[in-house]
This record gives sequence, structure tokens and C-alpha cells, in this order.
Amino acid sequence: MTTEPSADYRSFLVARDFLLAARQQYDTAYGEFRWPQLTEFNWALDHLDTLGVDSQWAQRPALWIVEADGSQRRWSFAEMSARSNRVANWLRSAGVRRGDRLIVMLANQVELWETILAAMKLGAVLIPATPLLAPADLRDRIDRGNARHVVVRTADVGKFDDVPGDYTRIAVGEPVAGWHHYANAYAAPVQFCPDGVTKASDTLLLYFTSGTTAKPKLVEHTHASYPVGHLSTMYWIGLRPGDVHLNISSPGWAKHAWSNVFAPWNAAATVFIYNYARFDADALLDTLAGCGVDTVCAPPTVWRMLIQADLGRVQVGVRELVSGGEPLNPEVIERVEKAWGIRIRDGFGQTETTLQIGNTPGQPIKPGSMGRPAPGYRVVLVNPVTGEPADEGEICLDLSARPLGLMVGYRDDEAGTATAMAGGYYHTGDIARRDADGYITYVGRTDDIFKASDYRISPFELESVLIEHDAVAEAAVVPSPDPLRLAVPKAYVTLAAGHQPSPETALAILRHAQDHLAPFKRIRRVEFAELPKTISGKIRRVELRHREAILHANLHAQPDGEFRNEDFPELRAEIGHH
Repeated sequence: MTTEPSADYRSFLVARDFLLAARQQYDTAYGEFRWPQLTEFNWALDHLDTLGVDSQWAQRPALWIVEADGSQRRWSFAEMSARSNRVANWLRSAGVRRGDRLIVMLANQVELWETILAAMKLGAVLIPATPLLAPADLRDRIDRGNARHVVVRTADVGKFDDVPGDYTRIAVGEPVAGWHHYANAYAAPVQFCPDGVTKASDTLLLYFTSGTTAKPKLVEHTHASYPVGHLSTMYWIGLRPGDVHLNISSPGWAKHAWSNVFAPWNAAATVFIYNYARFDADALLDTLAGCGVDTVCAPPTVWRMLIQADLGRVQVGVRELVSGGEPLNPEVIERVEKAWGIRIRDGFGQTETTLQIGNTPGQPIKPGSMGRPAPGYRVVLVNPVTGEPADEGEICLDLSARPLGLMVGYRDDEAGTATAMAGGYYHTGDIARRDADGYITYVGRTDDIFKASDYRISPFELESVLIEHDAVAEAAVVPSPDPLRLAVPKAYVTLAAGHQPSPETALAILRHAQDHLAPFKRIRRVEFAELPKTISGKIRRVELRHREAILHANLHAQPDGEFRNEDFPELRAEIGHH
């Protein structure tokens, strides 16, 4: 049974089709794109179910999962529509109601997508969670998230033994005593009837952000802000209908919804998943080449590991490569382009938004720049001192032209929301600079930028220089207390395979920094270590800063394992020759 598409859904399609048509015409896309004005909208019912009955798309693969052992399965749009109907009916029979909050803690498995779609169809609110969470994190999500139901893998049910609360327990996998058995959902009726309308402004998602500094906040998104807001992300990736899109991301984080759910399915592209227990660059390269992947999105950590492999070993037919999550160092971009002839395009966004700024398809790319504002986003750089627009300042969004992809606010945190939305702007907490052509270059988190000898230091800029050295796999730069300069730049370095944490290696890295950085930006200290990260993979510089404060409580002490410029007289001699 097919029904006429609603006026709201038609306006979504008009906006989508405009961006698909202007895929390589940035000026047209940016100048003429308008967000659809939506009143009633349910992406799973309106869009996904329509693809499931459309003669062109119904039998095309919506989801394709390849396991590490080479086994694989595909599910068509028609199958995903029907399966999510069954799950929605079964969840309803288990007590899930419109507005109820549901924690989903699954891996990259078909049940994850089924549950996301089913919850949307029911009007329930999703609280995505990574399987990496510990019981303390889960207690926080049950309590602050007011969750009434949890859907988790059988392997993880034990984590809930110490999580009190009156919530429905649903296990995916082998049956567990006292838990609903998810597999029973497949016996539920395939016809689903919603119990009412879904307003575009209804809450769909509550994300607990991965705080690199503070306790996670609850980011609230609606049935419009993420599903439809991700038209900007679709445009940045350069997706076309029928593409096979690989995004490397862990479930539970916003980037997974960005690029493993909404952006590809907005374009009627296939979500391609490669499941691996341990990252294996060569196996990933073989999968890319063998499965005909068209577009790839991966975080900088993955790109940095990939370039340790022989990229030229396989012929990849990939058309678009993008990177998000943290800025990507220019050295990595150059290495991939040299091997494959394709440039990785950087993009910027947050859990709180969809893609805000990016290098979009077919446009000139400036080394080091993350591109220009995405269609639908009015980006203003605001001087943090004066509050006035400037060429360098905090990345802000103009709320007089509020982008659809911006969150409602931080749930149950009026003060936090008011701070983020102060002065007519949404404040990202990130600093950038803009050139005469409108290209924006990332400088750093407002929390991570520091002063040394009264100069402002951007850790990212220094880290990008360090990573050019063969011995450096990853680096994080933080201020190290110093009696003379108050603070000096110190690099924590994770070494590439085959390099030893020796004085010789430290000297080589310090010399490289000295040769490639202005004197006031020079790395003065180096320590070899594994970098602390959030469970979503972002470097926790705050932890390293705290460590430095403790290590250097006595300003004249030199901790074990720390190498300094002054330890190497030859460096001073070389400075004299410059």
C-alpha cells in the first residue's frame, strides 16, 4: 500500500534533490539552499519506508555488513522497512511508548539499525550508548537520561547488574533469564500503524557528549535536526544515490548517526560496515578494493594508522574520502593523495550540530584549511574578548538564521544552554581563522590553546609539524610549567613502529621541530607515551596538562623520561647557525 507523500516529506525531497544536483557547485548550493520548513515529520516512516516500496530502491542494499572473517550479509531498503516494523510492534508490546527514553547499546549489527528505525516509528527517544561504557556511565545515563528501556547485547547484560532502576531489559543475542529476548520481535506483525503524528520538533535523540574536559552533557536533537539536518553532511561527503558508503565509527557516538545512518540513507546510498576486532590496515584496504566502496569517512586516528601500510598495494575505486572528528594533519592528506590520487577532505561539526564547515566536492582545497561553511550554516568567527565578528575567533553560528541541524539545547541544563547560545550566536568552543576567500582554518579548542613566552600557541599547528617526522605516529602538545617563560610547549609522542624511545629519537624529533617552527613555537620538551583518549578516540589534552602541573610542581625538577632542548648541546649550536 502506498500513500501520497506528505507536503513536509516533499519539501525534504526538494531540499535533498537540490543539494544532489549542486553536488560540485558550492556557490550555488551555499547561496540558494534553504532548509525545509517541517511541521510533522518522521524520517523512518516518511523516508525510509518510502525507499522500501519505491521500485527503484526497494531491493537495493540499505545495509551491508562484512565481518572480519570475510562473511557478509546485505539487507535491502524493503527488508529494513519490514524488519523495523516488526521490531516497533514488538517493542510496543513490551511497553515502549511515545516519548519514552530508550538506551541502545549495540555493536555494528543489523539489530542496531532496526532498533533506531523502530524507536523513531514509535516516537520514542533514543539514548545511543557505546558498548565500551562501564556500569558507572550506565548509571549516569539511566538516572540523568531518565531511561525506561534498555536494548543491549547479551554479552553486556552483566554491566546492568549494578545499575538499579525500573527499566525494561531487552537482550540481543542468546536468551537471558529476566530479560526480554529480542529475537522474538521477528514474529511480530509486519504492518505497523503509528499511534499518532510525530512533530518535527519532537525529541528524537539525547546524546551524552564525550567530554574531553567536563562531565558529559545531554545534547537534545529532534526528528528534524538530525535526520534532515544531515543534508549538510550528505553534501559534504559528496554522496550520490546508490553509492556504497563506508564510515568507520563506533556505535553510540554522534558520528555514527551522522555517517552510518542519516547522511547515506538521505541519499539512498548503502551503509557499508567492516567489522574488525583489532584494526588491520591491510585487511581494510583489501575490503575497500574488493567490495567496490565509493565513499569513505574515517577519523584522523584511522587515517594515521592507514598510512603506516602500503597504500599503493591495492587499486581502490573510491571516489570521495573525508575525515571528521578532529582536524587531520596535512602530512596524512599528502601521503594518501600520493598513493591514490584522491585528496581527503576535512570537515567540522559537533554532536550539537551536523556538518558546519567542510571542503566540499569539486572545490579548490587549501592545505591545512577545513573549508567553507556548509549550505544552511551561517558561520561567524567571534573575537572572544570583544564579542565582535573577526577574521580569527571562536567558531559561532548566527542564530538569526538558525540552522536546522543545530541542537535544541542541553537537556536539563538551562545555564549550559544559555552560555552556548549567548549573544545571538551558538558558541562551538573552537577557535579558527578565515582568509580572504572565506576558507576557515582550525586553530584549536578554546580550552587547549595556551600562552608560552606571551605568545599564543595552537597545539594542533605544532602537532601537524611533529607528525611529519617518520618516528611520530601521534602527538599531543600541552603547556609545561617553566620558571623563565611561565610555560613552554611540550610534546607527548606515540612512536611509529620500529622506533625506540631513546635520546637519539628525542633529538631527531626536537631537531625536526626546530627546523620547521618559528622560535616562539618550538617544542622544548618531549616525552614518549600512549596518548590518553576519550572512549570516542579524541585526545584528552586536559589529562596531560594536569599531569604536567603535578610533574612540575617543583619548577626546577626534570622528570624521568622527559627530554629537553637543553639536554642536547648540538641543538643550541645549530640554532646559532640559522
